[in-house]
Formats: sequence, structure tokens, C-alpha cells
Amino acid sequence: MASYFDEHDCAPLQEGETPNHALHLARLLLDTGLASEWDMEYNRLFGEEGKSPPASKKVVEELETKVITPSVAAQGMKCPVCLMEFDEEDETKILPCKHQFHSGCVLPWLAKVNSCPMCRHELPTDDPHYEEFKKQKARAKQREFELNSLHDSMFG
Repeated sequence: MASYFDEHDCAPLQEGETPNHALHLARLLLDTGLASEWDMEYNRLFGEEGKSPPASKKVVEELETKVITPSVAAQGMKCPVCLMEFDEEDETKILPCKHQFHSGCVLPWLAKVNSCPMCRHELPTDDPHYEEFKKQKARAKQREFELNSLHDSMFG
């Protein structure tokens, strides 16, 4: 029969050493299978707001493409993703927020996330549930603004 320390891939505490309670809790959750249940409950309560889908394929295809001219290259502008200067004849993509990136830098990003790497301006997605979620969020923000305006007009 293996010892507790061998089973859990750990060593006994040395004299004066304090236990790592967070590590013990994590092991307990993993061993009992509660971690996945807690994850499901978290997603049920808070939704999957933190996970934004990729940008719409159509929107990405229609992004403005610009080739760097010698005058722009001479300005020493850099791509915000790779931090390399734009060279003559580099192909760049310009997002709706007007931020400019090397095509090879921003296209893989937009294949995973629907927002600008600089300002987080969101592009449309192909996910109808996420688009509905964005509409609900915008409506809630508008309602809050209207309530605050009404309150200020009555008591301001």
C-alpha cells in the first residue's frame, strides 16, 4: 500500500513549514470531482460572458487591407501586436476602430476573439447567442442611463 505522500505526489512538511491550504483544496476538488460541478454552477449563474467567440468570418474578410507605403514605413510606426516596425510592402489590416496591424498578427487573434487587441472594440460574430447577449447588455446599459437621467432630472 502506497503512503499518502506517494499517492498525492507530495512530501511531508518540514519542521516550522506551514501547509499550503490552497493546494490541499485544489487537490480535494480534483479528487472528488467537485471542480467540474462548481464550474458548471458558475457558468449557470454568471453565463459564459468571459468567453467571447471569434469575429465573424465575413467581417474579417471585409476588413480594409492596406499595403505599407515608403512614406508610412519611414515614420517608424509599429504593429501593436508584434512590436515590429511596418516595412515597405507589408500587408496590414485596419479594424473598424482604425487600429492597424500586420495581417499575420491580427488574423489569428480574430480567429479566436472578436475584439481589437488594443481597445477591445468588439466586431460582430457568427454566434447568435453571443449577439443576443450583447443586445441584452446594451439594453440594460441604456435602461440604467435612462433611470439615472430621470433621477437627475427629478432630484438634480
